[in-house]
Amino acid sequence: MSIYDFKVKKRDGSELDLTSLKGKVLLIVNTATGCGFTPQYEGLEKLYKKYYDKGLEILDFPCDQFGHQAPGTDDEIHAFCTAKYNTTFDQLAKIEVNGDKADPLFVYLKEQMSEDSEPKGMKNKLAMKAIDKIPSVSKEKGAIKWNFTKFLINKDGDVVGRFGPTDKPEELEDKIKELL
Repeated sequence: MSIYDFKVKKRDGSELDLTSLKGKVLLIVNTATGCGFTPQYEGLEKLYKKYYDKGLEILDFPCDQFGHQAPGTDDEIHAFCTAKYNTTFDQLAKIEVNGDKADPLFVYLKEQMSEDSEPKGMKNKLAMKAIDKIPSVSKEKGAIKWNFTKFLINKDGDVVGRFGPTDKPEELEDKIKELL
């Protein structure tokens, strides 16, 4: 099994077959529009604009599992992101990333890389410890802890990195450049 065995639902209800992204570097992110990490959309957009022509794709999956921080329809979420953060990459359909209704792609991603990278800096470590104490955070092995968990996929479709919510998109730039 590989990343290319999956199809995901687009915002308009159609399917995106991930085989169409073979040969590209992918950054897959579960997002929310009402989260303290939502300003990371700015960093995601900067990476997208800088590296899209070199083969980077960002797959943005809104997820409302963490504190109901992604309310609204898929179209409302898209309108918010384009108006507030001028995003040009498209958001896919809203999904769940943990539990019985977790999207199969995220089940696979978590199986491939079950833990976030070690957060850098005391502020980030404290933020992740605070997130871990939230009662609604899943304790299942490999669970996504919060919004803006990021998975980095190389051109061969291998999951090569998992980064937590406190890892800013711009901190991944060197890794992305290496993969491109």
